[in-house]
Amino acid sequence: MSRVLDLADLHGSLSDPLLDAMTFLNEVTGRYPDAVSFAPGRPYEEFFDPADIPKHLETYLHHLRAERGLTEAQVRQEVFQYGRTKGLIAPLIARALAADEGIDTDPEALVVTVGAQEGMLLVLRALCAGPDDVLLVSAPCYVGVTGAARLLDLTVHPVPEAGPDGGLDPEALAAAVRDLRAAGKRPRACYVVPDFANPSGASMAEPARRRLLEVAEESGVLLIEDNPYGFFGRTAAARPTLKALDGDRGNVVYLGSFAKTCFPGARVGYVVADQRVAGGAGTGLLADELAKLKSMTTVNTSALSQAVIGGMLLDGGLRLRDANEPARGFYARNMDTLLAALETAFQGVPGVSWNRPDGGFFAVVTVPFRADARALDACARAHGVLWTPMDGFHPGGGGERQLRLSCSYLTPEQITDGVRRLAAFVRERAADGGAADGGAADGG
Repeated sequence: MSRVLDLADLHGSLSDPLLDAMTFLNEVTGRYPDAVSFAPGRPYEEFFDPADIPKHLETYLHHLRAERGLTEAQVRQEVFQYGRTKGLIAPLIARALAADEGIDTDPEALVVTVGAQEGMLLVLRALCAGPDDVLLVSAPCYVGVTGAARLLDLTVHPVPEAGPDGGLDPEALAAAVRDLRAAGKRPRACYVVPDFANPSGASMAEPARRRLLEVAEESGVLLIEDNPYGFFGRTAAARPTLKALDGDRGNVVYLGSFAKTCFPGARVGYVVADQRVAGGAGTGLLADELAKLKSMTTVNTSALSQAVIGGMLLDGGLRLRDANEPARGFYARNMDTLLAALETAFQGVPGVSWNRPDGGFFAVVTVPFRADARALDACARAHGVLWTPMDGFHPGGGGERQLRLSCSYLTPEQITDGVRRLAAFVRERAADGGAADGGAADGG
């Protein structure tokens, strides 16, 4: 008989209710495969064609031979061997960042990672050194970063958003930093998604972005800017990233990912970490320190995945924003469809409201009952529609009467049908006072 381990003797993150909630969400999705699912924040699969993979790979191989002048032996080494820990395609990423975002960076300040998730882990591990160090996050917040903090035993402090569509509140961040320091803590960094955040869909206006950078400069707290959805506004107008607005002042560590702009299966992301680090053998870049950590975890990022992404960048003229314009139009139409469907289906329903994101994949609906795992299961079973409870996105508590809808993975027809099904469930649950799942019925 196999040895039995006591869960209490394993790392505390394994007993975190958030992990159980995410496991349940995956299970309920598999349990109801025919349901209309607003749960996954995935890109739309019809944009992908397996035949494109060898084409992009060949583009990158041609680049190695023709532009970089590599011999065939060197080409073999580039794509078959372990490769440089910082990554192989950093120069191409740097050129694309300059064209798409106005971010001018030395390729040596880049670390190519296994998705943005590894980038989060590396940055948090490097920045937070002791038990008094604190990571500040917007509330609600993407569970990937709060989960990474939990794995690293880091303290997380939530900072509220400025209303349902306003993104992280800069004044609330300034107040949180003051309070933490008064309590003897060391606030180290603040994680923020300025454009169409997961899960709220909220975005920061440009004046708020500039004020946030002022707070970072004044307080010495680094901003960790994550930008997976920035290309996908409901209009084509681009908003400036915090990193671009900050210039060379070093207040922003920038996380990027090709999961939404290229394809998630490649698992390629990157970190722009151009801050200077003094001490030890001299002064270097934060990116160099992140590479040390990466060498002891994933060693490097798949050379073949980097080659395909590199080929996609080259085939797009090193302008991913332009290459993603068809996808932007699709997601914008889906968000318009979702908001119109909510307006139609919930007209006159008391206690129900929703925000109106300017783009991205997500919107949040407030309902007059507890929108928890039991409510989700009941909704899937009786009405064939799935969504994501919001309470798991609030590290300080909250969101119990809210649900997240993702509209990226569906057709407009599925969105309209799914909202109609959701409205039937909400009316039914509100009528019985939410008693079936233990929720109360007063206002949402």
